[in-house]
Amino acid sequence: MRLSYITTYDARDVNNWSGLGYYISKALTDQGNTLDYIGNLNRKLTASTLLNAFYYRKLLKKGYPLDRDLAVVKAYADQIRKRINTDTDVLFSPGSIPMALLEHSKPKAFYTDSTFAGILGFYKDFSNLSAKSIRDGNYLEQKALDTADLAIYSSEWAAASAIKDYHTDPAKVKVVPFGANLEGTPAYEEIRSIIRKRPETECNLLFLGVDWERKGGNLALEIAADLNKRGLKTILHIVGIDKFPLDTQPSYVRLHGRITKNSASGNKKIRELLEDSHFLVLPTIADCTPIVFSEANSFGLPCISTTVGGIPTIIKNGQNGQLFTLTDTPGRYADYIESLLANNAQYEELCLASYHEFASRLNWNTAAKTITQFLRQL
Repeated sequence: MRLSYITTYDARDVNNWSGLGYYISKALTDQGNTLDYIGNLNRKLTASTLLNAFYYRKLLKKGYPLDRDLAVVKAYADQIRKRINTDTDVLFSPGSIPMALLEHSKPKAFYTDSTFAGILGFYKDFSNLSAKSIRDGNYLEQKALDTADLAIYSSEWAAASAIKDYHTDPAKVKVVPFGANLEGTPAYEEIRSIIRKRPETECNLLFLGVDWERKGGNLALEIAADLNKRGLKTILHIVGIDKFPLDTQPSYVRLHGRITKNSASGNKKIRELLEDSHFLVLPTIADCTPIVFSEANSFGLPCISTTVGGIPTIIKNGQNGQLFTLTDTPGRYADYIESLLANNAQYEELCLASYHEFASRLNWNTAAKTITQFLRQL
């Protein structure tokens, strides 16, 4: 198929949008599709947009996201329309915003991790928006869904919001989990060796996230502290922040700072941490579908997280990790980790099952194959 691949940024640059736009486009190309990249859109700020931003942000102290300003989104649509090739089969975007006000005779499809209603009040950045931004955000989401022929989400949670909050026809709403944004993930033959090399006399926990508060960093610290008090030597490896957020850094913490996966040295370091750790621990307060879970599973690393947002689509209890509620104590997490590490056979079985989840559904090849099948039906 020939796809117009539409983004506001440059999707050929792996450093944009956590690499999602890049990896989705690469996977679609690997399925034999031809992509016409339409990106690097100019965010045109009208006098009205600037005035609104000043009024709501400076005077009312409210959030006013520019990419949900109607004039900005309309300007996006105008730029996109002029660049669509006449022989394209489908207009496709890894996001709903570029599609919201785009009118065209060709079928439209988008692939994303949330609706506007889903993240409104869920993420801190979407918890103090102006009334205008809320109205415009919902209007744009409704338009995107009403005019789309296919709306693909990375979780059942997001798909359910499209149907419930925007009364979208369930027949055009699909769920396809995200893959892993890593190059050269291990083959199955390597996984058993990787698992068995993990230390048996200590526990290595990996926390991988830029937003310490939202990703549950303090709870991860408490879990590691609890395990150490029980006599299980535990190291908490922290990736994503350059400075420890508390006054005193505990002796059981190893701070690795921000690591760029797209450099050879960064990729090597991430691989080492994924190989050597026993669990990825991300007790997040609010999240859609973090790609880090797919990446962890690609190394046979089970994930420990919470039942929020779209995470239950990715992590299945007893298959590739364990989910806890937001009210569960550090001791509940520690009980689970301690009991698993006390049984090598059970732990190895969970690690192998985690890799199977990656190989069967949490990879870009499977995602792109499924998406291509959906697109061919339009």
